[in-house]
Amino acid sequence: MTKPLHVAVLMGGWSAEREVSLTSGRGVAAALDTLGHRVTAIDMGRDVAAKLTLAAPDVVFNALHGTPGEDGSVQGLLDIMGLRYTHSGLTTSVIAIDKELTKQALVPHGIRMPAGRVVASESLYAGDPLPRPYVLKPVNEGSSVGVAIVADGGNHGDPIGRDSEGPWKHFDHLLAEPFIRGKELTVAVIGGAEGKALAVTELKIDSGFYDYEHKYTDGITTHVCPAEIPDDVAAAAMRMAEESHRLLGCAGCSRSDFRWDDDKGVEGLYLLEVNTQPGMTPLSLVPEQARHVGMSYEALVQRLVDETMADDTGRGELT
Repeated sequence: MTKPLHVAVLMGGWSAEREVSLTSGRGVAAALDTLGHRVTAIDMGRDVAAKLTLAAPDVVFNALHGTPGEDGSVQGLLDIMGLRYTHSGLTTSVIAIDKELTKQALVPHGIRMPAGRVVASESLYAGDPLPRPYVLKPVNEGSSVGVAIVADGGNHGDPIGRDSEGPWKHFDHLLAEPFIRGKELTVAVIGGAEGKALAVTELKIDSGFYDYEHKYTDGITTHVCPAEIPDDVAAAAMRMAEESHRLLGCAGCSRSDFRWDDDKGVEGLYLLEVNTQPGMTPLSLVPEQARHVGMSYEALVQRLVDETMADDTGRGELT
């Protein structure tokens, strides 16, 4: 850090991930204050542009999760306002939050992702779009919000019943993918085009899927960092995460989530999604992996700010 800055921390908002964003934002704001920066915390509402204009910060730390902070909407606003901001820009955000667009961007370059297709939720009441077991998830939500595993003998019915609770009751369209048995893995990447992976973490849960509850409820998921997996699988996950980060044009940090079928070696490793606004809560995986490589929470926050201020590509500035 060359000098103290005025940093506006955007948090909260109105997405399904509001409470997590508030926790991330408070942690970031506390770290920035400890580092000697002037901090303006903004719980984002519809008047966010007016609040930012009044604050006139040197840089915005984007601690929002989900829409509109992760889907390109806020990024576009900040671009128009000529404000520098942490994490990825507009185009990257639009693509990465949409799981189908992400596949179109990554699979042609050799990134292995599960085959699947977008289906109308209404069609699920007539029959399954894929052989069971399969996964249904919203096309453009983060933090595994609304993910369901449909299996033989499950509680959803066969076909899925209209009275059964699930994402089909809350979203008009869903992405259907084959369920990949095995382990949950995740990899954080820090930096821009030359971003480097930090580590591989295995997420051990009793049953089901690494969903919103497992991500943000203390004590129900065990993080094993570094993951106790073969070296070639760990290397492949880190390489795929770095390549996906680069291909999507991510900045600041990203987190790539994987499923690994441990009966198939490296060929059983599949990228599920790339998160451009990873959590910064006490349970979050990016700060945990940063600690593993010797980087404190405060140092991580400072690095994200420093890289934003050093970015000479014009992102976040009017041209």
